[in-house]
Amino acid sequence: MVENVASEMAELEPEDFYLLSGVEQGMRFSEWVAREKLPDFADLTPEEVEYRLDRCERRGLVERKTIQYEGFKLTFEGYDALALHTFAERETIQGVGAPLGVGKESDVYEVQSYKPLALKYHREGYTDFREVNREREYTADKEHVSWMYTARKAAEREYDALETLYPDVSVPQPIDQNRHALIMERIDGVELARAKLEDTQVVAVLDLILAEMATAFAAGYVHADMSEYNVFVNSEGVTVFDWPQAVPTDHENAHELLVRDAENLVGYFQRKYPHHVEGVDTDALADAIADDEFGSVTAFFD
Repeated sequence: MVENVASEMAELEPEDFYLLSGVEQGMRFSEWVAREKLPDFADLTPEEVEYRLDRCERRGLVERKTIQYEGFKLTFEGYDALALHTFAERETIQGVGAPLGVGKESDVYEVQSYKPLALKYHREGYTDFREVNREREYTADKEHVSWMYTARKAAEREYDALETLYPDVSVPQPIDQNRHALIMERIDGVELARAKLEDTQVVAVLDLILAEMATAFAAGYVHADMSEYNVFVNSEGVTVFDWPQAVPTDHENAHELLVRDAENLVGYFQRKYPHHVEGVDTDALADAIADDEFGSVTAFFD
């Protein structure tokens, strides 16, 4: 788990961010940035670089390694600090609160702002970069990509999808994005995987989610990672979240991914509520979603 860097922000000075930005710039060219290059990248004197490196390393924001040369790179906490600093300068947020969810590929925190918001850091590449690089469509054509690039592209992809889909599709409202982080509306609800639906709610909730998938497809996107872990349920309906893997509907694999989304979602309901959702023709269901002809899943029961 990556530590929440928000508690360190008050102690950081403008020159610390110059140093962090300099390391970030240098990492565009190599994984480890040579010490002697940092004064130019950070626009600081060598003496100031030495002082700032010590401060940032003690706070876990940069990492040092001696190879053929002494090199430095940002940690994820250092990247977090740069994104938080940008959000603060834009006055998007005033502070960071408690964690809302910590997962393999993202960390989500509540944030203080003009209304309830959430801060999501993408962590793709942090634990197993090679696996992520193979699976993520947006890095498939890159032979050499860094974890910063992978995480930033995931955040950009998700933010673009949310901007397109909101408010027609029930997704969190996007507010701001920088580097690997995005600010969005905080949604209150229960994860579908943890929800206990009444008998009369089962098919109705499944229909609501499938209808959101159909609206998203009409707006130009397939979620491509639909599961019981990416849907919130509350008294007002459902909200579909986690869109970094979304693909446009003109993507060559869009229909295949739509079928997989339908299979994953229906499969979950079949396992948890077998007496209400039995056999479903998911191929025909996906076709109906794509053709904007979806009405109810009951039309596709075997």
